[in-house]
Amino acid sequence: MTLYDYDLFVIGAGSGGVRAARMASGLGVKVAIAEERYLGGTCVNVGCVPKKLFVYASQFKDHFKAATGFGWTADKPVFNWTTLIANKNQEIERLHGIYENLLQKAGVSIINGRAKVLDAHTVAVDGISYSAERLLIATGGWPSVPDIPGREHIVTSNEMFFLDQLPSRIIIVGGGYIAVEFASIVHGLGVNTTLCHRGHKLLRGFDEDIRDFLAHEMTKKSINILFNTDIEAIESTGDCFAARLIDGSKISTDLVMYATGRIPNSTGFGLEQLGVELDKEGAIKVNSDYQTNVPSIYALGDVTDRVNLTPVAIAEGMALVNKLYGKQPKPVDYDNIPTAVFSQPPIGTVGLTEAQARKKYRDIAIYLTSFTPMKSTLSGSDEKTLMKMIVVGSTDRVVGMHMAGPDAPEIIQGMAVAIRAGATKAIFDSTIGIHPTAAEEFVTLREAVS
Repeated sequence: MTLYDYDLFVIGAGSGGVRAARMASGLGVKVAIAEERYLGGTCVNVGCVPKKLFVYASQFKDHFKAATGFGWTADKPVFNWTTLIANKNQEIERLHGIYENLLQKAGVSIINGRAKVLDAHTVAVDGISYSAERLLIATGGWPSVPDIPGREHIVTSNEMFFLDQLPSRIIIVGGGYIAVEFASIVHGLGVNTTLCHRGHKLLRGFDEDIRDFLAHEMTKKSINILFNTDIEAIESTGDCFAARLIDGSKISTDLVMYATGRIPNSTGFGLEQLGVELDKEGAIKVNSDYQTNVPSIYALGDVTDRVNLTPVAIAEGMALVNKLYGKQPKPVDYDNIPTAVFSQPPIGTVGLTEAQARKKYRDIAIYLTSFTPMKSTLSGSDEKTLMKMIVVGSTDRVVGMHMAGPDAPEIIQGMAVAIRAGATKAIFDSTIGIHPTAAEEFVTLREAVS
């Protein structure tokens, strides 16, 4: 008979925590999961899901405009922010119900409230203590905001999903995927948008051609991008705000959003007092089995600040449960993880960037194409698509694929399978394309660029 209330106690009901809890319970493990905010974590509530819904909403203005080139005429469309928010909230509530039902059907005990770790085997939630053989921390990340004068006027991506009204003007600070995605979203909804970034290029870590291409395309859409600058202070001027930049100039705006990074949500759970090791950024340190320096405590997902993607957290949850309870270790392969940026145009990427490939291999061939998508020939849009393939000359193996343009994430998902399978350039060349599509360009790239 067990000495504990539960075999596994999960703190955090986001994607990774929920998957681990469900899988473990399905294997006969007695599991509880504690959540203080909302089932589904960041992804379902203030991340992937509502963001993608906002992306769809922001694209309709261009769709309506493009329709005239195809013979459609319609009255001037009118956007209603309140309707979007209400419908988004309804969808999120539906997903909450699904998550709750999945956990309950799996036999997981759901405990609402903030959990605090008392010792290596004990957790307290709202004054009630629970013991467990193992604890799993899956509390995700949280937006980071700098300590500058006027900090109280700043909103983050969290608040953007619940604004009472859409501003006429906005400054978005940051150059990562959240910044460029929200800049594209609000601009598409009719907001005068300025993107302020302290770096000289957007999307650090992405392929250089993709970085340059996205900035060019966003600028073409009249998004004002300010590179090599930052905000020193934000002042309230009554009916709006004045952002003072590092060069002393000021910009008037109705809203300032910061997307300057997320930090691991690791404080306030009692981990420090217990001696669980954190790095200088607050991420929980774990070994290859997601185990902390306290043997009974594990952590996965964004709180470990390694590969901060929802599907990765899910994969880690499955790997952990297989290791602990399934007796079938299936470690996560962190190589060639595909990812997307839902900017406009969207980006899909998998494998090595050109810089990474040149550092790893001596003989690299680059295949690159930029073209006007077929839809734009009648729509009047001047938006372009960029595709890039990176090949190792000695082996002919494709080690990187990058795309910016309509449907890029959907296309790159399939390409990720090919790269993980070790596809060569010859295999791509011998594959018959689907015509007419943008995707067929990846199997018709014939000449490497110099």
